Amino acid sequence: MILNYATLFVYFAVLVGIGLYCRRHATDVNGFVLGGRAVGAWLTAFAYGTSYFSAVVFVGYAGQFGWRYGIAATWAGIGNALIGSLLAWAVLGRRTRIMTQHLDSATMPQFFLKRFESRSLQLAAALIIFVFMIPYTASLYNGLSRLFGMAFPGMSYTWCIVLMAVLTAVYVIAGGYMATAINDFLQGIVMLFGIAAVIVAVVRAQGGLMAAMDGLSRIAGPETVAGRGPTPGVFTSFLGPDPLNLLFVVILTSLGTWGLPQMVQKFYAIRNEGAIVKGTVISTLFAFVVAGGSYFLGGFGRLFSPQLAVTAAGVPADGFDAIVPKMLESLSPVLIALVVILVLSASMSTLSSLVITSSSTLTIDFINGTLVKKMKDRSQVLCMRLLIVVFIAASAVLAVVQYGSTSPIAFIAQMMGVSWGAMAGAFLAPFLYALYSKRTTAAACWCCFVFALALTLSGVFLRPCMPPLLQSPINTGAIAMLAGLVIVPVVSWFTKKPPEAMVEDAFACYYAPSQVPQKTALSSL
Repeated sequence: MILNYATLFVYFAVLVGIGLYCRRHATDVNGFVLGGRAVGAWLTAFAYGTSYFSAVVFVGYAGQFGWRYGIAATWAGIGNALIGSLLAWAVLGRRTRIMTQHLDSATMPQFFLKRFESRSLQLAAALIIFVFMIPYTASLYNGLSRLFGMAFPGMSYTWCIVLMAVLTAVYVIAGGYMATAINDFLQGIVMLFGIAAVIVAVVRAQGGLMAAMDGLSRIAGPETVAGRGPTPGVFTSFLGPDPLNLLFVVILTSLGTWGLPQMVQKFYAIRNEGAIVKGTVISTLFAFVVAGGSYFLGGFGRLFSPQLAVTAAGVPADGFDAIVPKMLESLSPVLIALVVILVLSASMSTLSSLVITSSSTLTIDFINGTLVKKMKDRSQVLCMRLLIVVFIAASAVLAVVQYGSTSPIAFIAQMMGVSWGAMAGAFLAPFLYALYSKRTTAAACWCCFVFALALTLSGVFLRPCMPPLLQSPINTGAIAMLAGLVIVPVVSWFTKKPPEAMVEDAFACYYAPSQVPQKTALSSL
């Protein structure tokens, strides 16, 4: 206990110190929200990765999907690395950085305003972000509380939430995006070493990798084949017992990053071309280790069935979110302290990214120009700082209320699925096509917004009436993203073309001349 408390004290002191140090970078909107668009490859890549992976992945997703799909859950981590990181940087990185700077947009709703000259589109996007960020943030608190309960027996869940909320608010309010990026770098290093150490320790406790795989292969799966009963070895098979639903998990958790404002906004702030190239490699390797390691670890969850008191329905009595903490509680005190810092790092880095995105969106895209006609730069920064407090408090209250809930979205994975499905389903296709296609229309964006929200919310509030495939928020979110990729070009084709002058002005930035070394482009003779 002394080691755990001492480790927390040092960790918190470092975070707050960095926040105070970075105050000079957070004096205007550009500095507070984007770090002056001068953030290097390592900071941007780690900020992207730590915002991507939080306690939701390590505790919620790893536990639930590892239980359901066994070692095949590792496919989700591989998808996160290849689709959610490598392809996201390759497809979105350069174009996002170029066009957002050209349009002078600091948030995703502001991008929609200037790209389509639609104030209503901007307000709708801002509202979606603010509403659906809150349940996502609440899921971070829930994941953290499970680990704190293991490492600090007797500590109140409410105090866990208060502690995390206050400290995150302090360094984000003080230093803005730059403080968040530097802290994300340190937190990312902790996550890399922590994941590797925990996997080795847990597998060794099961007698080594081969012994653990052998034990997992002897557990019969839920599927029945031609009346021969449950199939043994299914949890160590290539695709697991339920490949279709596993595919939806991969799509949601991988493709979803392409449309999440807090993820895409990392490309707004990156320094230059070289930083994008390096960042692509760093971010992909980070995802392989952290996401791949988390899901791989969760795949051994069924080996701990005796300690989890599995119900007749085949699920842990305390829920899926209790699986990973139960796997870790027998580790040495040093490793438990490392796990606490690991999950705290993952959660606080994601939380800081979410609150900056939400507060900046509400200030820049709603208050400024709607409630206040023209806010000064300093007033916008002050408003964002106040809204950070409001947003963190609201999500903390929701986390307390949600804890122990018997609602259909009580598990961490379901809460995140609703948020990701709504936001990524609404924004992914409009944002992607807006960067690449001159034919994309505002009407197509509206159709995508409405469809994604209708499908996601129907899965929550009309769940019993939905087809079995659509009763999971994860499945509805994945389908909303894929459908958007069809809806936007089809609706754009049948609706009126956007004004040519507006489109040409937006895409002019891609054709501006730029000198590069001859090794990059051969000069004409």
